[in-house]
Amino acid sequence: MNDWPDIAKHIADTIQHAFAPQKIATIGGGCINQSFCVADDERCFFVKTNHADGLFMFEAEAAGLAEISQSDTLRVPQPVCWGKNAHTAWLVLEYLELQQRGNGDNQALGVKLAAMHRVQRRQYGWVRNNTIGSTPQINTQDSDWLSFWRTHRLGYQLNLAKKNGYHGKLQKLGERLLADCERLFSNYTPAPSLLHGDLWSGNFSYDATGCPVVFDPAVYYGDRETDIAMTELFGGFSDHFYSAYRHEYPLEIGYNTRRVFYNLYHILNHLNLFGSGYRHQAEQMMDYLLAEIR
Repeated sequence: MNDWPDIAKHIADTIQHAFAPQKIATIGGGCINQSFCVADDERCFFVKTNHADGLFMFEAEAAGLAEISQSDTLRVPQPVCWGKNAHTAWLVLEYLELQQRGNGDNQALGVKLAAMHRVQRRQYGWVRNNTIGSTPQINTQDSDWLSFWRTHRLGYQLNLAKKNGYHGKLQKLGERLLADCERLFSNYTPAPSLLHGDLWSGNFSYDATGCPVVFDPAVYYGDRETDIAMTELFGGFSDHFYSAYRHEYPLEIGYNTRRVFYNLYHILNHLNLFGSGYRHQAEQMMDYLLAEIR
């Protein structure tokens, strides 16, 4: 990649100190962006790159990290700068030495996430749109949670699935679920909590002291159950995490069903991003939900 002189200059201009990379090491793990550890003799940064039209995604990620940081709850890598040239967009973050998750404080992760969820606003959504993976995530603010979720989460993904050629049973079930899902909320009105938005096991770790760190957020304000639900979708979170979270902020009756409702959003997003392997799972989830609300 021939963009390093531009990135290094941007870093130097931002930190107001000379920066000439002597080490540029690729970091694996991402499927959307390329990631690197970039260092000179004094400083080290974490750099993500993508095509130039990916700058919006990096701008939104930096804003989301700042939003979580300002909550003074969970630690995040601090944004340094973001920009682009004719070919490449980049996001430069604080570089954190992360350790094996088994050596971290799982209870602290639960406690701090509960504290973050107690940071609340008057409306659902956020001041800007962002992305979930590489899919646009619309955060137009709304005072009605179910209206927000129908329009900007499930409805958006189902419309995208239709454009991607997924018709038939998937769309019929989706239409029925959108029409009847208010029954899942007959005795439940969630607060607009600060959410990570993409809280699977690949987006958290622990720093050298064992303190939990989260990254790659898809921030907005909404039902805190959506974050907890996603932690259960692919696994990787300990019993200590869940017990600590529930002790700090108990979940409401009906969560076990709403969990499926919320995780359907992510499975539909995987269908749209990665293909038909997720279609059957999405249809099964909708069958289950429709049976629950009859």
